[in-house]
Amino acid sequence: MSTSYLVAKSSVIEELIVNRSRFICYLAPSASIEQTKVFLKHVQQLHPQASHHCYAYLAERADSRQHYGFSDDGEPSGTAGKPMLTVLQGHGVGEICAVVVRYFGGTKLGTGGLQRAYSGSVRQALALLTSKIKIPMVSKTLACQYSQITDVLHVIEKLGGFVIEQVFSDGVNLQVKLPEDNLDIIAKKIKTISSGSIVLHELDESNELTPSNESPN
Repeated sequence: MSTSYLVAKSSVIEELIVNRSRFICYLAPSASIEQTKVFLKHVQQLHPQASHHCYAYLAERADSRQHYGFSDDGEPSGTAGKPMLTVLQGHGVGEICAVVVRYFGGTKLGTGGLQRAYSGSVRQALALLTSKIKIPMVSKTLACQYSQITDVLHVIEKLGGFVIEQVFSDGVNLQVKLPEDNLDIIAKKIKTISSGSIVLHELDESNELTPSNESPN
């Protein structure tokens, strides 16, 4: 089960100068490689004369072992993208991308110098980043009687869920969004207040609610 995690909320632009080379770090929220590519293209258009446009991104939570990537963009292998990614992961904020633009200042920095410059650029920008908590939500359906609806809605809303759709017939069918963190608690509370008559179900493929006086196909 997924749990709540921090994600990037703001965009940041911060510059670091190392031996006359300029390292301009751009941070932005990003939940996919596609969003990162769009942002990278935007930064490249802002700095067409730059020596390199290196990037790293986390498309999910910071500690996810999937959905991340990086690029050295012509810098020696392992000196830019990977150090940038390591800093992002260590910061603990997911769904973020970092693009560092480098303008060469005439002095070679060496492998270690480049690693420190790129990682330092991202670290300096992260100090200015604001974040927010993302709560993973799941879709469920349930059927209840009119006499039960007030208590059911109270449980759902108190624990961070909300109603997407309602169908009224002999009873009430609800499609709801529930925080995954609280899913088990919500299911148990609804089962308790209904003496076991109300059960949460997966949303069917048609995304349509079945009136409560009919049985699902």
